[in-house]
Order: sequence, then C-alpha cells, then structure tokens
Amino acid sequence: MRTFILFIIGMTFGAAGGFLVAAGNGITFDGHDHADSAQHGFEMDHGGTDHAKMHGTPIEVDSANAPSVGIVVTKDPMAGYNLHVMPVRFAFIPDAASTAHVAGEGHAHVYANGVKLARLYGPWMHLDNLPKGEVEITVSLNSNDHHPYVLNGVPIEAKQTITVE
Repeated sequence: MRTFILFIIGMTFGAAGGFLVAAGNGITFDGHDHADSAQHGFEMDHGGTDHAKMHGTPIEVDSANAPSVGIVVTKDPMAGYNLHVMPVRFAFIPDAASTAHVAGEGHAHVYANGVKLARLYGPWMHLDNLPKGEVEITVSLNSNDHHPYVLNGVPIEAKQTITVE
C-alpha cells in the first residue's frame, strides 16, 4: 500500500512539474508551441489541413466593408492589465472557431511584443505575467478559419504600448 501511495504522489508531482515546464516555455494544448514563430510558417501541417497556411494566407477585404479594431489597455487595480477590444463591422463568433470563413466573423489574436498570447473570442481579456518595461500589445482580427484579415495587404490590427513595472 505504501508503494502505491508513493507512486501516486510521484505521478502527481511529475505531471505538475511537466505542465509547469511546458507552460513556462510557451507550449499550449492546442497542438503547437505559440512561442516558436517558426511553427507559424508554411511548413507546418496539422492532420490533413495546412493550419499554418491558414494563419499565413490573408483574406483581403474591400474598403467599403472592411472591419477595423481599436484597443484600450488599462492597469488592473489588483494585478496585471485589462485589454478591451472594440471591433467595427466584425463579430466575435466563438462557436464558429475553426469552421468555414464567413465575412466579418471570427476571433482575434493577442500578442505581447510579437509573441502570441492567446486567441480571443470576446471583447475583454485580462493580461498578466507580462515582461517588465515597454510592452507592445497587438490585437489582430482573424476569420473563423484562422486567416488574418487585411486591407490593401496591411493586417487589420490595433496596437498599444504600455510600461509594465
């Protein structure tokens, strides 16, 4: 019995340690390392669909119907920062993530100093564990099927620089 209990304790701490190492190095449970920009190139394939091409092939929108986005990043009174994303002519559709493209629908990608933090499926996000110093927060609009929206070849995104103490 004692051996079994020690085995369970070892497995618990081993799993927790592995999770912490992975999380600390940018590994996520969505199948790839968001901290590794090479994994967002054209060479990566996720099970039959070229996931990386979807991230890299933009959807050009016409200026008459182009979505736009603004952001405001404010210090949270307790800890971290609060990100408010304000899209125009764009709807967050969480239930449609990874489905076919529908014009003006999708999700956002949130970056800190060019490193992807997360997908965003709504207008608010809490940011914590940001690096100290000047940090550029970028939010880009993406289609349901993960293509970035662009207008005249320029990504539809908003940026704000904050100073993290």
